[in-house]
Amino acid sequence: MVDYEFNSLLGPFIDAFIRQKQASGYPYKSSARILHHFDLHAADKFPEETTITREMCASWIYLKPDEHPNGLLRRVTPVRQLGKYMNGLGCDAYVIPGHVPDKQVKYEAHIYTDAELKAFFNAIDHCPASPFSPTRKYVIPVIFRVLYCCGLRSSEARLLKKEDIDLETGKITVRESKGWKARIVYMSADLLEVCREYDSIMESMLPGRQAFFPNKDGSYYSKSVIDCWFHEFWDKLPEARAVTGNPARVHDFRHGYAVHRLNQWVKEGQDINALYPYLSEYMGHSNYADTDYYLSLVEDFYPEMEQRLSSVKDEILPEVHHEEE
Repeated sequence: MVDYEFNSLLGPFIDAFIRQKQASGYPYKSSARILHHFDLHAADKFPEETTITREMCASWIYLKPDEHPNGLLRRVTPVRQLGKYMNGLGCDAYVIPGHVPDKQVKYEAHIYTDAELKAFFNAIDHCPASPFSPTRKYVIPVIFRVLYCCGLRSSEARLLKKEDIDLETGKITVRESKGWKARIVYMSADLLEVCREYDSIMESMLPGRQAFFPNKDGSYYSKSVIDCWFHEFWDKLPEARAVTGNPARVHDFRHGYAVHRLNQWVKEGQDINALYPYLSEYMGHSNYADTDYYLSLVEDFYPEMEQRLSSVKDEILPEVHHEEE
């Protein structure tokens, strides 16, 4: 289902393209929103154009002169895909070259120390009540534990339904996943107990809710709220002010989960080659290259593991790629 009306002469193509993506099983929500803005831009600046032109794409690319390369990449990719789709239909549409933008900026992950984790979770456990959002006091301590302990992406945790979590077995069915690849993960016994207690409180406040982490209306929190919560508590900590390099992010909880898991396996003398595919599947990666990024992080943060992991990297994948958020 397409939630937008399109005003440019490209509208019918954009609408059909989004429908095709969704029919293939992709949510295509963020990209649909970007194409909606591209349509508005085309209608305003190129009202007579019936196809994508070089000039139209140049205008779109330079719409935000000071934009971060990663932000530009997110705006360019759906338009590039649309051009390819239109060419496949026999239209003479311009396709933005693959080297635009020139280079995506790699974000170096921050791997939280035990002291940082302890300070952060202690802070959110004392989350004050809010008259504007009665559920946040209970949601915040649990959703961040799910993010860290299960290695979920923030969008995956935010969009969990009550039916997605089996409070008997600890099984979590992740449906709203990157690339629309559903998967199953399991929480630990202590996290399961926390979730059971939390769910009991939520049921008394919002009986019959759909969202596992509901806002005051029983629906899902907005996309940006988890980042806001994170900075509300993290930025005030002495540990945060001591961090050098790139600032810590919510997504780094996911990086930390994978790195600590690999490190634990190495300490236990486990066969990393045998367990590696399971970690890749657990993290919801579409290929091993994304998981291989964490091998380099283990070396960075646990130098004593470098020699033992080098043979694993050579055997699995020779190159290391960074997983986009």
